[in-house]
Amino acid sequence: MCFLNGYCSLRMCHCIGQNSYMGHSSSSSSLWSSDDGAGTGRGPARAGEAELDLRGDSDCSGLGMELAANVEVVFLHGLGDTGYGWAEAFAGIRIPHVKYIFPHAPTMPVSLNMRMSMPSWFDIYGLSPDADEDEAGIKRASENLKTLIEQEVRNGIPSHRIILGGFSQGGALSLYTALTTQQKLAGVIALSSWLPLRKSFPQAAANGANKDMHVLQCHGDADPLVPLMFGTQTAEKMKSLINPANMAFKTYRGLPHSTCPEEMVDVKRFIEKHLPAVSDE
Repeated sequence: MCFLNGYCSLRMCHCIGQNSYMGHSSSSSSLWSSDDGAGTGRGPARAGEAELDLRGDSDCSGLGMELAANVEVVFLHGLGDTGYGWAEAFAGIRIPHVKYIFPHAPTMPVSLNMRMSMPSWFDIYGLSPDADEDEAGIKRASENLKTLIEQEVRNGIPSHRIILGGFSQGGALSLYTALTTQQKLAGVIALSSWLPLRKSFPQAAANGANKDMHVLQCHGDADPLVPLMFGTQTAEKMKSLINPANMAFKTYRGLPHSTCPEEMVDVKRFIEKHLPAVSDE
């Protein structure tokens, strides 16, 4: 798995489950390298996958997925990663009645990485709180993700039975999409993430389709790339946009820009609670 992930755009998807990380690396010189999946043996995305392929699921496996699944988790990797990495992580916490989809971001030049090309949902200009944001790229990636949701609805999975999620940039895109889509979702899982274009959201968006959605936001208190402050500010902003009683913010002591078993257990519990089997509802 690559710990460089944080931002993505949709290519083809991989159906199974694991996590990606935006910049968990042993040295700052390699932190934003274009090596896709550093240390994981996973290569870069295949040529021709610059956009999310919505024509079918030929690049999806169904590990741990019931054939008649009618609930779903769509989880987006972070900067520099692919969906394959997170597929492995989720395989360890898979729930039999849940379908998992792990889209791959397109490869694009990333400003933060000296314009070197890597899988990314949108461009990143900087990591400071006041850094400019790729508004056009964020909105374009969000529209692609909404198209994926619409396809899954056409395939028979109600939108309110879908959880969006992601790590770092992937979690950022999931939060933004959930707040701007007209499709009612079951919830969002955001790991080591932030809310992009946060100033574009009015306070107390009570009329939003997902004002009552459930959100699990997780963050390591030793994250050097997306500092805990970003997570804390995002959690507070989210409480002004959705029902604050449905917002859960968990921190993990000593955790850098990565994940840990405790966090993955929390993710599994969140999915089990908000995507129960039909017979359990």
